Amino acid sequence: MTDDKDPKDANAQQPGKDAAETKEKVPPTPPDAHPGGGPDERADLEPTPSGPGSAEGPEILAVRDGMFGAKGTPDTSGYGRLRRVIEFPAPSQRPYGGWYDAAVDRIAELMPSTPNAITKVVVERGDLTLHVHRDHLLALAKILRDDAYLRFELFSGVSGVHYPTDTGRELHAVYHLASLTHNRRIRLEVSAPDGDPHIPSVVSVYPSADWHERETFDMFGLIFDGHPHLTRILMPDDWPGHPQRKDYPLGGIPVEYKGATIPSPDNRRSYN
Repeated sequence: MTDDKDPKDANAQQPGKDAAETKEKVPPTPPDAHPGGGPDERADLEPTPSGPGSAEGPEILAVRDGMFGAKGTPDTSGYGRLRRVIEFPAPSQRPYGGWYDAAVDRIAELMPSTPNAITKVVVERGDLTLHVHRDHLLALAKILRDDAYLRFELFSGVSGVHYPTDTGRELHAVYHLASLTHNRRIRLEVSAPDGDPHIPSVVSVYPSADWHERETFDMFGLIFDGHPHLTRILMPDDWPGHPQRKDYPLGGIPVEYKGATIPSPDNRRSYN
């Protein structure tokens, strides 16, 4: 009986050794390996930098218990012992890695007010996020678009987020930008208090932000100052409230199912 295993195969079990010992010697797959070829094979791509951690711990906003945070009533919607921590990553420390340091330095060079404009730099899961004060958002967007080194000419979208426990910064807008010239991505995050939900519109810099800002206004109530026509885009004009906020009631209608009536969600469970 002959052995069909290729001696060059690193995954083959070696004589006299068990599979666990052999597996430990197999080099792990590079994190940037993919069918299209990694950065070494494709010169048009840069390796995605992974920034360092922070000396500070994350900012804990809230801890939610249960699948939907139900309290005081039976919750049949899922596993009741689930615990979820709502947190913000702490500021990253230099060096950030890759092109991130040079990009942040270039922004500081072009914006003398950078210490007041960028409140936090976070490198998390290989992504660069700049937390920007809303008063400086428009100026920073122009620099990111027009500067030859930065050249973030593509606006991908803006996402709204509602953090009820983030006092004074309850509403967040996250802008996703991409550089087709340099094949890079960056995020800008802006916050506003619930009592003053105003953020400058970037439509004058990125015209494609028009409908995205209308949707964020419709769903979260963020007001984009300077928008050419800030009206609802999904809900009727006279719709009360903003449906994707955490404090918005679930609503719904009872449903008949095989002779029984299932109550609407707002009468069926409690949420925090």
